[in-house]
Amino acid sequence: MELLVEEGFTPIEAISIATLNGAKYLGRDARIGTIVVGKQADLVVLNGDPSRTIADVRKVETVFKQGVGFDPMKLIESVRGQVGVW
Repeated sequence: MELLVEEGFTPIEAISIATLNGAKYLGRDARIGTIVVGKQADLVVLNGDPSRTIADVRKVETVFKQGVGFDPMKLIESVRGQVGVW
């Protein structure tokens, strides 16, 4: 998302590209990609406002998957060395 903003998209456009457009590409936009009643609500809680400062997407406080909250640092540690993390 940060690269999209660097290339001229607004933060809101970059967030939409990463969420709704990603879901559309995967053919899953009926279930994911936006926050709407009836859709799967896997969410992240951020400490900041990425609609103004896109780099705030890195400030993850909690990750919710199927209604269960996860500590992002524990998730990163669980995959360290297996996937690319900054």
